[in-house]
Amino acid sequence: MDRIDGQFSPAAFSGRCVCSETCELGEGIAYDPFADTAWWFIKGKRLRERRTACEEKRSCATPFLGGALARVDGKQRLVVADCGLMIRNVERDAYELFRVIDDNPRTRSNDSRVHPCGALRTSRMGRNAEAGAGAIRRVDARGATPLFRDLAIPNGICFSPDGATADFADSRANLFLRVALDPATDLPIGGPSALADESASAGCIDGAICDADGLIWSARWGCGPVDAHTPAGKKIRRCEAPAPQVSRPAFAGAKANRLLATTAREDTSPSVRLR
Repeated sequence: MDRIDGQFSPAAFSGRCVCSETCELGEGIAYDPFADTAWWFIKGKRLRERRTACEEKRSCATPFLGGALARVDGKQRLVVADCGLMIRNVERDAYELFRVIDDNPRTRSNDSRVHPCGALRTSRMGRNAEAGAGAIRRVDARGATPLFRDLAIPNGICFSPDGATADFADSRANLFLRVALDPATDLPIGGPSALADESASAGCIDGAICDADGLIWSARWGCGPVDAHTPAGKKIRRCEAPAPQVSRPAFAGAKANRLLATTAREDTSPSVRLR
């Protein structure tokens, strides 16, 4: 991506579709530089993989509704699923339950991100996006600790490059929040404060990621773009996408200079679906 001069700059879509498999809901995209592979999930219980350099693609069925995936080592991946945390054996494409996050069957996994210290932040929400049913938890080797409760659609979890701040959003309120962290432990220092109020903007804040300069790139569910905010909350760039439901961005490639984003057919009419 080009460097930004600090002024709001909408830009037309200049990329391309890298996977033509239709997704009812593509979600949870992440990139592993060690394997040069991007992963994302499809609501129809499938895991997609794509290697950046050779563009090799693979699709695997999953026995659960997946939300996010993170690297453990060369042979294992941690998967955030509706039933809890699963360990995937890559060679055997087999899954084993690692930990239950929430035994409430009326909730499901939604958004997740790994802090630089290795702790996982993960959110759950009501299966029908019920008000107050969502929460964000911190997961480490000792268990899952609730951090923020009474949310509707907890989204946009991301961390500053130094690990000293975390951002997140409630998509229903369309409000970005920020909380200071101990960068060594990912534990909050004080409560969250408002970073950017997008309640008057079109679309809802969905998945987000922070780049090396501290810019926060967030998908806008319902209107199509990926927006960039400064660490101070000022919106300075918009990358339009040819689909109304953009769910989550990720940076990929050897220099992390390729922006990938998942899209969805969910909640759209046939006339506006990207095919």
